[in-house]
This record gives sequence, C-alpha cells and structure tokens, in this order.
Amino acid sequence: MAVHAEGEGGAWSAAQRRDLAVRAAVEQGLVGGGGRAEPLACLLDVAGIRASAAALTGAFAAALAPDTPVLHAFAVKAAPLVPVLRLLADAGLGCEVASPGELALARAAGVPAARTVLDSPAKTVAELREALALGIAVNADNAQELERLDALVGRAATPTTAPIGLRINPQTGAGAIDALSTATATSKFGIALRDPGARAWLVRAYLDRPWLTRLHIHSGSQGVPLALIAEGVRDLHALAEEINTAAGRRQVDTLDIGGGLPVNFASDEETPTHAQYAAALREAVPALFDGSYGLVTEFGRSLLAKHGLILARVEYTKTSGSRPIALTHAGVQVATRTAYAPAAWPVRILPYDAKGAPKTGDPVAQDIAGPACFAGDLLAAARELPRLAPGDLIGVPDTGAYFFTAHYGYNSLPRPAVHGFTVDPEGRVRFRLARPAQRLAEIVAEAGGAHGDALL
Repeated sequence: MAVHAEGEGGAWSAAQRRDLAVRAAVEQGLVGGGGRAEPLACLLDVAGIRASAAALTGAFAAALAPDTPVLHAFAVKAAPLVPVLRLLADAGLGCEVASPGELALARAAGVPAARTVLDSPAKTVAELREALALGIAVNADNAQELERLDALVGRAATPTTAPIGLRINPQTGAGAIDALSTATATSKFGIALRDPGARAWLVRAYLDRPWLTRLHIHSGSQGVPLALIAEGVRDLHALAEEINTAAGRRQVDTLDIGGGLPVNFASDEETPTHAQYAAALREAVPALFDGSYGLVTEFGRSLLAKHGLILARVEYTKTSGSRPIALTHAGVQVATRTAYAPAAWPVRILPYDAKGAPKTGDPVAQDIAGPACFAGDLLAAARELPRLAPGDLIGVPDTGAYFFTAHYGYNSLPRPAVHGFTVDPEGRVRFRLARPAQRLAEIVAEAGGAHGDALL
C-alpha cells in the first residue's frame, strides 16, 4: 500500500521521508507486531546519503583551484556495508580502509585500488605487501612501519605504483570525547609532531625516501570543534612546505587531511556542514586550496549518520520505583556507545504508534530500555515522551554510522535487517534489502557450532 503525504512541490524533507518510511515499513511487514514482521529493523535514506555525498564533493570543488586532484574516501568503519560502499562509489567517493576486512568490503563493492586508502596503526607485513602490490595508497603510522616499507619497496622487482605517506599527530589537543580524540599529546596514532626531535626526523625521513610523497593527518572526530581540526591541517601543510623546501622540489604532492567532521545528534539540523568545514579550512590554511597539493579526505560519520534510523517494537511496559519503563528490541547491540557512554552519545527517541504514525500525547518521563541482560542497556533514561504501550514503535534517528552498521553481539542478539529506502514524488516508499537479518543458524555457526566436540 502506498503512503501519501503533502510536501512542497513534491520534494520531501528528510523528516518527511523518515515518517513516510516508518509507516511504510509497518504496512509492508518489515517491522512491527504479528505475522512475520521483525521486532527490529534499520533503515537507510538513499536520497539523504546521495545528498550528503554531493554536499561534500560540491563544497571542496567550489573551494579548490581548478583541476586540483582530490579523492573523497569514505571511512568504511562508519558503515561497513557493501551496498553503502557501492552507493557512495556511484556518487564519486572512494574508500578509506583500516583492516583486511574493510579492504575486502571495498573490493567487493568494486572500489578501484586507485581510489582506496589504507590506514591502520597495526598493519602486518602481509597487509602492506598486498597494498603495495595492488597500488593502494598507504599511510604509515610509525617509524617501525616505515622500516617495513623500506624493506618491501627495496625488494620489489618493479617500483610500486602505490602512493605512500606518513601519518602525523599534530598534538593539537582533545575535543569533548577523550576516547575519540586522535590529536592529543599521547595519542596512539601517527608520529607525534611536537615531541623532541620529531620534526627533524620527519624531514630527514622524506629526504632519504623519494617514494614518500604524501602526508596524512586525522585531527577531527565527534566532539572536536572545527577550529581545532583546522589547526591540525594547518600544521600538516606547514610540514609539507618544510619538507619540500628541504628537498628542493615538490616531493610531497598530496595531503590526506582525514575526516572527523562532528555530527549534530540533538535535532534534524545538519550542522556543521561540509561547506562550513571547507570555509574554516580556507580561513585557517588558505594555501591548502591553491592547487599546490592534491587532497584526500576520509569522512565517515558526517556522510551517513543523519540518514539512518533504528525502528524497534515496544514489547512490554512496566514501572519500577514509580519510573515507567518501555522494554524494546533496540539496545546495546545496535547502539553500543550509547549504552556504555550515554553522556557522550545521547540519542533522540521518536515515538510511533503500532501503525507507524507519530505518537502524540502528554509527555511522561520514562526509560527506553533494550533487550540485553544488563541494567545499563538503556537508550534513554527519564526521557519525556508520550506514554508508550506494547506494540508501539520507537525510532532512533541519526544512527546510520557506527550504530546498527557495526553490530555488537551481546547475548547473541541477531543482527537486524537493514533496508535502504527511496520515496517518489507521490510519497510512495520503496525498500531494498541492504543486509538480511541474521538467522539463528548463522549465530550458531559463528559460535563454533560445527566444532561442538572440539573441547571434550
């Protein structure tokens, strides 16, 4: 059954598309109560993802000098789903990978090696060898990894086509979330730029290795303000200029400025935007955009987060200590960071009735709990919402990155299905399965089901 609503000129806002998709998911039996409907499903807004990709590429295209080489590589860790990577590749993006698994996903999505970047603080020799053989760009994390690359590049029968660089830590400071701050004085990532002797060592490392042609940084993440991200990029550009001056040529030709643009989880507003980020960089590092260097970006959360929605059925309601509690099927398995660090990762809760219509009514402070067997499995505590009842649904928006895309197997809870959706001008919603729900037999297989007698 088609779902219709009124939109200006037939163009639906992201919030309108979301509500249309919720009702359609119930009507089409993807989630809800009774029959074969699942108690939990996750939705991805295809139009929203395309719009974010276009906003990113457009913001940098408008700021950069004409013909500047640029690669926007999506951080696969944010949404490791092959259909998502294919969609982004179709929108002009490549992939940034940080493990053999992520590389396998990028290759399965058909992303070319020339549009793939390998980052990781713990690459094995085998991973490095494969990347060099395929022509994948490599950002080395430390001096010991550089020694491994010395051996691999030196022994190669033919020169590698893989661009190679070093990751630096500008040590510019932490944002609001310590665990996600990659540019602190003691961060595990990269070569600490402000440590004694580090800058001179870096310049010498490049002068001794003509095949080092890139510099990499990742100074941003959730909770890091734009000014602090831009400060790190400014330090990266200054180091590249120093290396090239010492070399007497433009040895460093590409700057990989990473990603880490924060996301607004408090409302539907998308802020900061990629255009605002580009403007902040232009103010802090104007020479970054003059065409002297090719650019690589590695955005993840800012491209996907706002376009994902968790939908879960309310199974039971109860009270404890006079506190109303709604027991749902969405918890730590799909919102791991929220369950374990609720102050750093609060989420919004959108209430819907059993038919998928937005629920109204007087607000009541109530806990929104998940299905896992520990007390902290909460999506929200004392949240003011219309009082929920069994069979209602909760929606958790802004979860398209690092939430249901990176499942946590607590209590052997199965991975939910992920459905991409589109909405036509008449308001009809079409779903495409991006990842099927995990079957119980698959959980048993992953838990060594075929080796049951191994320890007897």
